[in-house]
Amino acid sequence: MPLMVKDYTWTQTESTVYINVPLKGAKAGKVDILSTDDYLKVHFPPFLFEAFLSEPINDDKSSAKIGNGVAVITLPKRTSKLWQHLMIINNDKEKRKEIRERALLKYQEKTAVESKAKAAKKQEEKKYALEKMMKLEQEERDAIQKMKDDEREKSTAELEAWKLKQTQQAEEEAQLKLRRQRTDQEKSKAVKKMHADGCVDPRGGDGASREKKQADLPAPRSAGNIQINFTPRVFPTALRESRVPEEEEWLKKQAEARRAVNADLEELKDLKEEERNPDWLKEKGDKCFATGNYLGAVNAYNLAIKLNRKIPALYSNRAACHLKLRNLHKAIEDSSQALDLLTPPVAANASARARAHVRRGSALCELQLYTEGLQDYQAALMIDPQNEGLQADAHKIRQIIQGSATDPDKE
Repeated sequence: MPLMVKDYTWTQTESTVYINVPLKGAKAGKVDILSTDDYLKVHFPPFLFEAFLSEPINDDKSSAKIGNGVAVITLPKRTSKLWQHLMIINNDKEKRKEIRERALLKYQEKTAVESKAKAAKKQEEKKYALEKMMKLEQEERDAIQKMKDDEREKSTAELEAWKLKQTQQAEEEAQLKLRRQRTDQEKSKAVKKMHADGCVDPRGGDGASREKKQADLPAPRSAGNIQINFTPRVFPTALRESRVPEEEEWLKKQAEARRAVNADLEELKDLKEEERNPDWLKEKGDKCFATGNYLGAVNAYNLAIKLNRKIPALYSNRAACHLKLRNLHKAIEDSSQALDLLTPPVAANASARARAHVRRGSALCELQLYTEGLQDYQAALMIDPQNEGLQADAHKIRQIIQGSATDPDKE
């Protein structure tokens, strides 16, 4: 049974009632407040405050503030007048139960309406964002098409200019060739005439001229190959769809992690060469975990982390071991450290981030910090929304939270 809070205080004006409920050291995140027109409940396990109000209030305008170890609830009155009592004097348990159940039903209906309205608003925002994105993509496609059209027109103009230039060069070469033929014919006639007149050496005086012309010709061009190297894409996404700065930062962090090996540890003196490799130690820890040797796995991960403190998988895997060993606070600490190292969030580390969130969420739920644990499960679902196992676990945690918050008789 819950412990009922008796040391509350209340004040009023003609239009408003103010109630101060001490929280007995409870944190703000663990305080559940439910109110309707004639009922108020403040639940912070194992304590409970209930008020069956003597007059109706305007629940839509009521508010609550939590701070300095007290919850201050402001309840506007439906009718402007001073109340004789805060609560009804009737001690009929059935009447109180009826009021409580009616208030809970009304609260659930109100929550359902708000949830539906929120979902509709979210859908509208998603629709607007989609339309905006489609418009931007269309503008981008139009800009690209315009660039293509401009390039095509430019290329067509350049091709036409090149064809015209080639035609002119061909005509000039044909005319030059015709002039050379005419010149050669005239020279041949002159040589024949000189032979007939006996003025030319029989070995051919014009042979030397031809050799001279051949010597004046330029040497042929030398052949060669041009090497083209393409930069490989490390990530599977297309370059236009990728988050280049985040991916480059992630690759840089991974490279630094591989280089950051501490070779000055005292424990290394008695280890073999392969045992000084963090990757080898990680693999050994994974094998120990698979066989149920969780302490051995923790020892392997401990030494690997001493060698290299920048590998997120070592912390995440050690968190899994601590979960098995019920070292819940250490599991939370290691999962948080893994998430710190798994930045920036990119596609390459998505699955690792999801595992770290689930392990931290599991540890928080084991410590009965269900609200905080649910936040980690929801973060994992944002990364892997189709995972049915995560969906089922998150649903169970919500049921636990709702059960502890809505049913004060179950303690």
